[in-house]
Amino acid sequence: MEIPVERRILAANEDLAARNRERLRAAGCFVVNLISSPGAGKTSLIERTADALRAKPAPVSFAVIEGDIATEQDAARVRARGVAAVQINTRGDCHLDARMVSGALDRLAEQTDLSKLDLLIIENVGNLVCPTEFDLGEDAKVVVASVPEGDDKPSKYPATFLRASAMVVNKIDLLPYVDCDLDRLIGDARAVNGRLAVFPLSCRTGEGLEAWIDWLLAGARRNGE
Repeated sequence: MEIPVERRILAANEDLAARNRERLRAAGCFVVNLISSPGAGKTSLIERTADALRAKPAPVSFAVIEGDIATEQDAARVRARGVAAVQINTRGDCHLDARMVSGALDRLAEQTDLSKLDLLIIENVGNLVCPTEFDLGEDAKVVVASVPEGDDKPSKYPATFLRASAMVVNKIDLLPYVDCDLDRLIGDARAVNGRLAVFPLSCRTGEGLEAWIDWLLAGARRNGE
């Protein structure tokens, strides 16, 4: 008896997500939904992305929506990088949904001109299960794994990797010190999703970051055409 209720909830969310997508695509904006377990380094990745984009010769209009159960800490970190950011506090919900993002877009429009936005990154609540089910209006889901978590996440959470367009493997600078087989992690992820773009990198050292930035810029160019 619960299945029809769940379907109605997801259908309503998909309708709102379609409106979000239409709104952002009209602006030519590339939208990424970052999904990971807590502590994988999503906010650090956004900070390093902001720094790298600022260093590019061609300006990139970039904004962020932060999702957490509580606090404004992550949005404050992003704003400190000079990037427009709004915080969503879910107050216990383990994921963002399209309704939350719609309201966040209205608040973001008070800080920046959405019609000129090239790139929007949505940092979802730290969770590898529930966020996967809810479309926010993004162009791409990106799963962030980190090597201290081990190499078994693709086999344990296959739906997350199946629905992702890309995987960032963060904290590769720690590979000598943790029990993680990078080849196994990437191989298992691609066994689930053969189309997955993979970016091993370190937010601490900057190693591998350029390939991630190029992927984002390619998405922004496609949506801006």
